[in-house]
Amino acid sequence: MKNGLYSIHVTLLDGRAGKGSGVIVFRDGKIVGGDAYLYYTGSYTAKDNTFKGEVLVQRHTSPRGDDNPLFGGPAAVGIGVSGTFTDTRADMTGTALVGKASQIFGATLHKLADVD
Repeated sequence: MKNGLYSIHVTLLDGRAGKGSGVIVFRDGKIVGGDAYLYYTGSYTAKDNTFKGEVLVQRHTSPRGDDNPLFGGPAAVGIGVSGTFTDTRADMTGTALVGKASQIFGATLHKLADVD
């Protein structure tokens, strides 16, 4: 995965309705990012044009009104991810364990800026 700041757009793939967007930084094997309610931390490895990693998603702000973050319960959520990348974008799939249920999702990442 190329070091950089990316936009991330997530869609649930297991028949459930749900979408989310945020920003995420990949830098030298580390992942950090977030959105309006959640923040993400983790690590990854990359070889050729593929990557895999683990991310922990935690809530920083409680949702208001009808807002419902994808993985935003009060407990932290562990996610395994893998995908392919080019210099400017990545396609990723992942499985999140939310309580006792697994949620499968896909995500598209677009590079916004280089990060050194």
